[in-house]
Amino acid sequence: MAADLEISPSYIALMERNQRPVTAETLLRLAKAYKVDFSDFTEDNGTNISGRLESVMRDPMFQDIDVLPLEVADVVHSFPAFAEAMLRLHTAYKEEQLALADRRESAGGGSDGVPDAGDPVAAVRNFLAARRNFFPVLDAAAERLAVRIADAGGLAPYIQQKHQLRVRRLPPEVMTGSLRRLDWHRKELLIEDTLDGASQSFQLAQQLAYLEFYQDIQNATQEGNFSNENARRLAQRSLAAYCAAAMIMPYAAFAKAVETRHYDIEALARQFGASFEQTAHRLTTLQKPGQERIPFFFIRVDPAGNVSKRLNGGSFPFARHGGGCPLWSVHSVFQTPRKIVTQWLELPDGQRFFSIARTVSSGGGGFGVAKVERAVALVCEAQFAEKLIYARNQVKPTPTPIGIACRICHRMTCTARSEPPIGRQILPDDYRRTDVPFGFSDS
Repeated sequence: MAADLEISPSYIALMERNQRPVTAETLLRLAKAYKVDFSDFTEDNGTNISGRLESVMRDPMFQDIDVLPLEVADVVHSFPAFAEAMLRLHTAYKEEQLALADRRESAGGGSDGVPDAGDPVAAVRNFLAARRNFFPVLDAAAERLAVRIADAGGLAPYIQQKHQLRVRRLPPEVMTGSLRRLDWHRKELLIEDTLDGASQSFQLAQQLAYLEFYQDIQNATQEGNFSNENARRLAQRSLAAYCAAAMIMPYAAFAKAVETRHYDIEALARQFGASFEQTAHRLTTLQKPGQERIPFFFIRVDPAGNVSKRLNGGSFPFARHGGGCPLWSVHSVFQTPRKIVTQWLELPDGQRFFSIARTVSSGGGGFGVAKVERAVALVCEAQFAEKLIYARNQVKPTPTPIGIACRICHRMTCTARSEPPIGRQILPDDYRRTDVPFGFSDS
């Protein structure tokens, strides 16, 4: 090659190690000597690889390593095989973390991972998340039905006229543990009378969904290809509840009110006769093409941190990893019942979100009747916060630094940490005890 290009062998070796530039004259000699068409090399996917590698370097694991975009570009262009190896290694690492979380949750170790396919609750959550909790066929059918319900004077009169079912409200001792029961023999729909107005309406609407949209619900459920009967039944229940919310809060009217009231959840709940939780839940479903509203993520937890409902209409990563960070206000609102608490959040990779959290209750309704307290939170990306009444004309405070889960959060100064992050070396405390639960090395 040195003879063909009329240069010294040592110069070729230096070019191969990127220690000498490949001049235009050398390129011309290469083309002439080896009949190379340099147009074959004009399609460069280095930009794409650089973008992927930059994304990898934003992983929380590397947050304390300052890697400049120029350095990433140098690696991609000078050592493309190493860049590809890094991408493959990081992909394998993320998959292993999800698999580890699967095993931990399957063994009862928490909810900071993706459960396995044998978990019916997880299967339904994935089914809803894949569709961003929006089912256009069901929404359209429920909106049409809402018009007929209004013409009939309400849910109970409509059910009486259309299905010849008399709605009766009975005390708990008669209902014997049921909130709603359909008695075909007596042609009655029975509702427990200790439920508040919003809950009674929701139960009537959900039963009506089963009566009128049964086949539509079945068709939508079949798309999930569920592996067991429990998952299929939970999906049917979720879709019936979806239809009920769409009847009480029809898409067009609700979407218009949302803009008018700037996402004031309490005001919207009163306007449509729904509860705070029902209204917050409905806000996650407003993804109709051409009429989209803010994409929200919704979560409901109990005082022990167990996640009982999770809906992903937005991009908040807790949709996959659970609500494991104690610094998020959804875990502390139990100290201020019924009060809305807002919070700006920042994840380790720099993404920012705005959170609205409040406690909600179910049950009760009479002296000595058990009541269950839970907390719900709606989260949207920071870029949408200005549209919310809760953040309008508000000076943005310093966001709370939270993590997805302790095992995959590498914030070194977090005093709320419950366990060390995967892949970091724990420092001994023979001579020094840090003010954080786990001291770990920065390498």
